Amino acid sequence: MSDYKQILQQEIQDLKNKVASAQLPDEMRLKVDKDIVALERSVELNSYDEKYEKVSKYIDWALRIPWYAETEDTLDIAQAKAIFDKHHFGMQEVKDRFLEYISVLNLVKKQSADKDDFHAPVLLLVGLVGTGKTTFAFSLAEALGRKIVRIPFGGMGSAAQLRGSSRLLLGSEPGQVIKGICEAKVRNPIILLDEIDRVAEEARRDIMGVLVELLDPAQNHAFSDNYIDYPVNLSHTVFLATANNTRDIATAVYDRMEKIEMPSYTDQEKIIIAKQYILPRLLEAAGLKPEQFKVDETLWGKMTRPLGYDAGIRSLERTLQGAVRKAARIMVERNFNEIYITPENYRIFLPQY
Repeated sequence: MSDYKQILQQEIQDLKNKVASAQLPDEMRLKVDKDIVALERSVELNSYDEKYEKVSKYIDWALRIPWYAETEDTLDIAQAKAIFDKHHFGMQEVKDRFLEYISVLNLVKKQSADKDDFHAPVLLLVGLVGTGKTTFAFSLAEALGRKIVRIPFGGMGSAAQLRGSSRLLLGSEPGQVIKGICEAKVRNPIILLDEIDRVAEEARRDIMGVLVELLDPAQNHAFSDNYIDYPVNLSHTVFLATANNTRDIATAVYDRMEKIEMPSYTDQEKIIIAKQYILPRLLEAAGLKPEQFKVDETLWGKMTRPLGYDAGIRSLERTLQGAVRKAARIMVERNFNEIYITPENYRIFLPQY
């Protein structure tokens, strides 16, 4: 036997060993085994190299899917409340709605004799930019002790980005849903469907069709990705969606979700959020201590509303981020120990519009 054939046989044996040690559904294992048999035949047909690349890539994805792995939920209401209070100021109605959500999960799980009967409600957070929709999703993940996967829908131009492409197409691979659970390494993460109202108009109908399948308990226990071409159980996944408005969301999708309105922040709330949440995080990231960066109280209003009314806090966060960066540079270049932004020097640190 030639050295080349020995190398090929070793590559095929390595694939067999990977499959043998993996946890796979029985039918999926048969499907993969057939691919390996076809790969062995390709050695005699001189098409091995091309076949190996396709088969090994497919097997790699099949083995990465967490077919059975799950995290156990933490459903402690007191702990959840502390987490929401830690990350979010005010918004008591939204917090209460999330705590009710966790309470329902708690009771449903206790009363469900069959774990597979459990289906979490799908929440839709609707509000203007910067009102905390995405951060609430991450807080829920922390409260439940679940991994979180974010799928951005802004500008999504094809349903294949969600559902994957056929293995017959050059360069095909799974969609973002399967990639997400592979990254999380569990089949029951929180999947954040971010900005589902902002998909490309020409692909809206197809993308909404995939969303119906994802969010429908009667269908998502056997979600079909075009690349994997084998049903994946997503029924234990918690789906959470965000949108700026509901006008561009298909009725069939909207009917499968429970809407939560995200209120806008008042100027005073923004100032408190900036002082207690945003600024400490920015200072830590810049290597500064709180006592090294101070802002005159009279300037907070100017930072909060530089261009008029803003429902969220992103503009304020960008303004503070720029001020902290400038302060860090001045401290390094001029060997200052602290920076105090005053009405006399604020033009150095704050953007001028």
